[in-house]
Amino acid sequence: MKKLFVAVVLAGLCAAPQAFANQVEILHAKFQQSGGNWYVSVTLRHHDTGWDHYADEWRIVGPDGKEIAKRVLLHPHENEQPFTRSLGGVEIPSGDNVVYIEAHDKVHGWSPQRLKVDLRQTRGEGFEVSR
Repeated sequence: MKKLFVAVVLAGLCAAPQAFANQVEILHAKFQQSGGNWYVSVTLRHHDTGWDHYADEWRIVGPDGKEIAKRVLLHPHENEQPFTRSLGGVEIPSGDNVVYIEAHDKVHGWSPQRLKVDLRQTRGEGFEVSR
């Protein structure tokens, strides 16, 4: 019984990294402020396999998890990886100095990866900000 338990645990540990396989990955974000609005570009990588499984949106959320803006991706990018898509006219609430980028694909939903962006900094791990 003990050997069976160990085998099951080991099998689960070996399979765990595959649980997040093929999820969308956020590589970089660029925030450019113009007046009171922002122009945001996000670079994603995903193993798009066609219309049934592709990265289909990214969004910006505040520190409270409330959605600030989103960019819907209307088609697969099978032959363009990684790819960057932008969104203009983004209004980030006053006082939200830190926001997060989240990405979604049609099969796995929202990726567990989030990219933290500190708008008070000019650059950080995975992001840059210009005013």
